Amino acid sequence: MSAADFLIIAAFTAPEVIQPEPTSMLWLLPLAASVSITYKATKLPTIKPANFIREAAILFASIITFVVIIMLVLHSLAWLITE
Repeated sequence: MSAADFLIIAAFTAPEVIQPEPTSMLWLLPLAASVSITYKATKLPTIKPANFIREAAILFASIITFVVIIMLVLHSLAWLITE
């Protein structure tokens, strides 16, 4: 292996620093997309492009919607406790 290979591998040994701020929720988008695509790829009996994209998009939207609802509930709960 070359030195460049070691540098690439070394980049994955330290965790990514995610600050506790609302913009860190943007990391949720690629995670939710990869989960929905992988789940639909394993669960659909036959994969047709239009059907697969539609099903994965619906699952992606439902994951994001659920997480946003939970985030709003927890935020309002924290606001009620601290006020």
